[in-house]
Amino acid sequence: MISKEQVIQALKQCEDPELQIDVYTLGLIYDIRCSEEKVDIKMTLTSPMCPYGPWLLNEVETNVKEITNAKEVKIDLVFEPLWQPSEEIKLLLGI
Repeated sequence: MISKEQVIQALKQCEDPELQIDVYTLGLIYDIRCSEEKVDIKMTLTSPMCPYGPWLLNEVETNVKEITNAKEVKIDLVFEPLWQPSEEIKLLLGI
């Protein structure tokens, strides 16, 4: 069985190329559901026009498959609610 902790470990290795912070810490991951061979991830991007969006989605899928040995990773990309950085992330980014 794939664990949520394994998925989180994989997501923490996927950095946003512009911000240099991983997608999990950034708060781009809204939900993770695991089954025996499949992982479903609900996530967003920092902006609907993110130029690295397709690359980042591929990176998430690849890392999750490698670390968890999932046969399928389904990513549901949503923009509601829009991503809002936490106070911690704002401090990291100097905002």
